[in-house]
Amino acid sequence: MERKTLETARVHPAIRQKIAENHRDLVDEVEAAVAAHDVVVVGMGINPVPRKARTLFEANGIPFHYLEYGSYLSLWRRRNALKMWTGWPTFPMIFVKGIFIGGAADAEKLIASGELKTMLEAPRAKSDAS
Repeated sequence: MERKTLETARVHPAIRQKIAENHRDLVDEVEAAVAAHDVVVVGMGINPVPRKARTLFEANGIPFHYLEYGSYLSLWRRRNALKMWTGWPTFPMIFVKGIFIGGAADAEKLIASGELKTMLEAPRAKSDAS
């Protein structure tokens, strides 16, 4: 099932560029990290769930790259660009070999089932941009 997004044709031409450029630098930074690292955890300060994800990867000997953007008290508008890009409403956002897998509970399930190990052993998925 594809995530429903508003069709470009239904967005007034005068604001399309504004939407496309909304905190694009942040999205580009995360995309670059995802391209450069097998596991990327995107989180925020104060929130204990990104810390839980990092602890989970550390306990299982899985190297990861961590990006942190603000806290509950800061950068929430910038983080919204990541939520719009991924369609995921919470942090952390976790990527494995270029694939968005969800949050900490999702990573925990993939580790427990052995699927995360399989993902890490497989070649990197090709992106639509490749």
